[in-house]
Amino acid sequence: MSRLVLSRCCGLTPLRARRRGSAIALPSPPHLAAGPRRPAANTIHRHWALRVSAPLRHTSVFDNDKNSSRGGEEAASGSSSEEFDPGAPPPFTLADIRAAIPKHCWVRDTWRSMSYVVRDFIVVFGLAAAAARFDSWLFWPFYWVAQGTMFWALFVIGHDCGHGSFSKNPNLNSVVGHILNAPTLVPYHGWRISHRTHHQNQGHVEKDESWNPLPQRMYNSLDILTKNMRFTLPFPMLAFPVYLFIRSPGKTGSHFHPNSDVFLPNEKKDVLTSTASCLAMVGVLAHLTFVMGPLMMIKLYAIPYLIFILWLDFVTYLNHHGHHDKIPWYRGKEWSYLRGGLTTIDRDYGLINNIHHDISTHVIHHLFPQIPHYHLVEATEAAKPVLGKYYREPEKSGPLPFHLLKELSRSLKNDRYVSDTGDVVYYQSEP
Repeated sequence: MSRLVLSRCCGLTPLRARRRGSAIALPSPPHLAAGPRRPAANTIHRHWALRVSAPLRHTSVFDNDKNSSRGGEEAASGSSSEEFDPGAPPPFTLADIRAAIPKHCWVRDTWRSMSYVVRDFIVVFGLAAAAARFDSWLFWPFYWVAQGTMFWALFVIGHDCGHGSFSKNPNLNSVVGHILNAPTLVPYHGWRISHRTHHQNQGHVEKDESWNPLPQRMYNSLDILTKNMRFTLPFPMLAFPVYLFIRSPGKTGSHFHPNSDVFLPNEKKDVLTSTASCLAMVGVLAHLTFVMGPLMMIKLYAIPYLIFILWLDFVTYLNHHGHHDKIPWYRGKEWSYLRGGLTTIDRDYGLINNIHHDISTHVIHHLFPQIPHYHLVEATEAAKPVLGKYYREPEKSGPLPFHLLKELSRSLKNDRYVSDTGDVVYYQSEP
């Protein structure tokens, strides 16, 4: 008769084999005996520990092998039974991301940076010469869009100068930055300093510098005209000149005034230098208007300038808003430089990617603004395995990014304000 033998230290011991007719019935393998079991090594996820509970039924050796194989496949694909929370602290550090990026991506090549300046200026002056030569209403619409896009491209390289990713030489960065930004009436140092504040506080409800969300109480206090100007197209896409003069809602000062609270006392001289460069550009434009006539200057400069503003506001807004998944914003101790930087969004602009120097490869740019624009794509690809689900893959664009117009419209309609309380909050729409 079969019998169970109680073990003093190991619980139940298996029965010895006994003969059933001509066949031999073998005892259960020892690893299926009662007691603690070790999870298979390949069922542990790379970034998240797998929580294992005891099975409800007795498994065979073959079932265990199948489950181990399936667990390995799930780990390789990065799947998880738990729903991803974008507002949770990431399981990696800034140093982990930095280590994944190839060393050459950090190298700033001054001659290569200069080559983009030369390329863009050749196109700008070529377009202007062609427009003045033909002076045809068949050519002007093409010129306005193309030249406005090139103004935007020049601004992006000036933006790189402000980050120090153009060159190792800060004086060269300053000179080139003024040359590139003054033609579009952007005060290089004034904007550089406020943009530095934006990078240092990205994702913080109160401290972020541009396109930060309105708390509900502030939103409710806006009159209907102000709401329409902020959330109804095309007005938000014309906000940049206003921002330069009076900053964002809830903030005071001007990018042109050295005593604005966004500047430190030792930065006043830099701010005055950049303001003077913009005034000099206004003088040049006034002289050209006198020589060439107001209508010609409107066609040559004013309309492309408006296109440039549209590009700037369109791109910068969508780098921080409009994803189909909700993006967290932070307050207090929940905010960190890493968590704030991870709220940015990469976008695909098709043929425009190369023209505007991959500025919408934005996540890595925000985390490491010292990386030159010509290395951003490679650096992003290298960092993706570390970022995991915290990286939002951009929707592929056709030759022109018309698909982003839908994202812009949806975001302006739905992303109105955030809660007055809470350290991790998300945009809400009007009831």
